[in-house]
Amino acid sequence: MLTDRQRHEAAELLRSAEDAVTPIAPLSETYPGIDTVDAYEIQLVNIRRRLAAGAEVRGHKVGLSSPVMQRMMGVGEPDYGHLLDTMELTPGTPVEAARYCFPRVEVEIGFVLGDDLPGEGCTPADVLAATERVVPALELIDSRVRDWRITIADTIADNASSAGYAIGEGRDPRGLDLTAVEARLTAGGALLAEGRGDAVLGDPAAAVAWLARTVARFGVPLRKGHVVLPGSCTRAVDAVPGTTFTADLTGLGPVSLPFI
Repeated sequence: MLTDRQRHEAAELLRSAEDAVTPIAPLSETYPGIDTVDAYEIQLVNIRRRLAAGAEVRGHKVGLSSPVMQRMMGVGEPDYGHLLDTMELTPGTPVEAARYCFPRVEVEIGFVLGDDLPGEGCTPADVLAATERVVPALELIDSRVRDWRITIADTIADNASSAGYAIGEGRDPRGLDLTAVEARLTAGGALLAEGRGDAVLGDPAAAVAWLARTVARFGVPLRKGHVVLPGSCTRAVDAVPGTTFTADLTGLGPVSLPFI
């Protein structure tokens, strides 16, 4: 467990690394006593700083939603981060890769909420009932930690390694089996990665329900209009300049991001 001063020091290290596009050593090495409680508090220090500067919360993202990634990190549940309006990317609009330390893209089934979600006791059925539309999404992940040498505490403190997101139009989720949605990530016609909706905790709606229950413990609601990214259907791919990535999800359509 870290002191409050150490938490603020760690948050400043991450903030400076992002601003200068200069990655740092893992917090888990700099602060060997760091745990997940510390990490969420560090994340919140930087989120509150951004909100005070005028940013707005647009939603949340879930990370480590696959059993494989959880085993790699030695944890038994996902983690989460914040999506801010300053992180919104416009489909088709070039993204400067040099703005980020180690940018990668992932394909997700995004949820746009049409109603507030319940907190405690939230179920996948509640999620589907409150969802206005499910959308094809590309999440831009980045690590302010050198060479992606992260532990669970490192990624949580670093806003669950989130840096940006773009969503497409999508559709009403009713009548669509989200577990069977097939996801493909391509660039220049070449298939880079593929997966299915059931790679995300067995059901992407289950990941959103987990998030609603988890953040409710801290008095944080998932509101109408929020975007929720429940976790990646595919492996992450390095965002190389000169590449246009397209995520195509069956029944949802495509969304693309070019990197320069």
